[in-house]
Amino acid sequence: MELEDDKTVLQHLLQLEAEASALVDGAQAEADRRLSEGQKQCRSRYDKSYSAEVASLEAAYIKEIAAIKEDYKKQLEAYKDELKAQSINKAAFSSLAEKLLLRRT
Repeated sequence: MELEDDKTVLQHLLQLEAEASALVDGAQAEADRRLSEGQKQCRSRYDKSYSAEVASLEAAYIKEIAAIKEDYKKQLEAYKDELKAQSINKAAFSSLAEKLLLRRT
C-alpha cells in the first residue's frame, strides 16, 4: 500500500510540475506578446515623430534655399544695375589699349 501511495504522490507531483511548466510557457508567451506589441507601438510613435521632424526640416530647407536664391537674384540685379550706371569712356580705353599693346611690341 505504501508503494501505491508513493506512486500517487509522485504522479500528483509530476502533474503539478506539468501545470507549472504550462503556466510558465503561457506567461512567457504573454510577455513576448506584450513586448512585441510595445515595440510596435514605440516604432509607430518613433516613425510618426521622425516623419514630422523630417517634414519640418525639409520645409525649413526649402524656405532657406528660396531665401538664398532670392538674395542672389537681388545681388545680381544690383550688380547689373551698377554696371549699366557706369559710363563708358571709349577714348580712354582706346588710348590705354594702344599704349599697352602697341608700344610693347
